[in-house]
Amino acid sequence: MNKLNSIFAVALLASVFTACSKDEVDPIIVVPPSDGSTMTLNGIAGTEDGASAANSVYVDFSADKQTPVLRSSWDLGFYSGAEFRVIINNSTSAGAKVIQTANSLTAVGEADTVGLVLGFNQMSPKPEDFNFYDPINGSISSTVIPAVSATASDNKVIILNRGTGGGIAARAWIKLLVTRNATGGYTVQYGTIKQTSGFKSVDVAKDASFNFKFISLTSGTVVNVEPEKASWDIVWGYSVYETNFGQMVPYNFSDLVFLNKLGGVTAAQISTDTKSYAAYAEADVAGTNFLSNRDEIGSKWRITSPAASAGVNSKVFYVIKDGSGNVYKLKFNSFHANDAGTRGKPVIEYKLVKKG
Repeated sequence: MNKLNSIFAVALLASVFTACSKDEVDPIIVVPPSDGSTMTLNGIAGTEDGASAANSVYVDFSADKQTPVLRSSWDLGFYSGAEFRVIINNSTSAGAKVIQTANSLTAVGEADTVGLVLGFNQMSPKPEDFNFYDPINGSISSTVIPAVSATASDNKVIILNRGTGGGIAARAWIKLLVTRNATGGYTVQYGTIKQTSGFKSVDVAKDASFNFKFISLTSGTVVNVEPEKASWDIVWGYSVYETNFGQMVPYNFSDLVFLNKLGGVTAAQISTDTKSYAAYAEADVAGTNFLSNRDEIGSKWRITSPAASAGVNSKVFYVIKDGSGNVYKLKFNSFHANDAGTRGKPVIEYKLVKKG
């Protein structure tokens, strides 16, 4: 009897300890934002010239992290927000046109490409060439590909020139059709211009952790491009942009810096005539006018012409407020031989000014 009581007592004690262990809650570890760092962005993927750096580089200040991604690794981005929108790849200078009379891939062929360029002459671009590209301001409501309709037959065929900007090798043009699928995401069907059957199809699910999910038409798969929307602040790299040739026209730029506008990142440009980088402090944040323009930094951080003056623009620095409210000051230290830097591998310096 005593032996049975002992066994019962041990079992009861074990059950109590088991119950206690199940009730324990793992502690939530909150990692504080980085205090700042100096970082060399890895824009070079191989032996290419720095002005045609093959990588776009995403930077997360609070995590001291950069994510280089080959510009040629993706073709379409699918918006994960409430709207059903698809972007094309401005970083390869990809251009697209909607065929308004066709809602079937079999209805579009080589005849539809006669006289179609879906690109621009870098030496003599025209304002109407903007029609081939997604807006440089990052507007999700003005993409070349219209909003994807819930009525499948309302969606039109798109002809896509995948782009050769910045040394990207030419690839076959694609015709594609995007519809919504039954799981709340997207389905894209695509093939070559001459193809009449056997089209490929890829399903893309929305993911609220990301601004976009991306696909490659080379591999026919979903690929990782942008980090999660809360995990990057700026992206540096090559892209279609704009310039003034007597009027605003599209133009391919190197070394552009865009904000994670959809992730809530804002920025302000500060003149060093007003305040030095070293002197800018938390007390200055309240009086800083943060703007949500995607290109608030753009190309203004560097000088490329005349060649003798090329280098970092030492007259400005930037203040960045990330999606969590952390405020960093940011300056560019080098990017060109004239400032002891390397084209395609700019050096940035940033410092936490105010924790969110």
